[in-house]
Amino acid sequence: MKDIVFQNKLRVARAEKRISQGELAEMVGVSRQTISSIENNQFCPSAKLALLLCIALEKKFEEIFFFEEED
Repeated sequence: MKDIVFQNKLRVARAEKRISQGELAEMVGVSRQTISSIENNQFCPSAKLALLLCIALEKKFEEIFFFEEED
């Protein structure tokens, strides 16, 4: 059976806007380490944080966050 894993393209979206992890963290009210952890799939953001990230990066939810099957 395949696992479904929550993935993101946060690093790419952030780079497109030329925003540092620290700048994005400040915009949404979290630490730079939290942004790093999300980008490295070590932390799954709450729905509220995910939406705040989308707003800050001017992206739709599905442009940043998605599910992927893994073996």
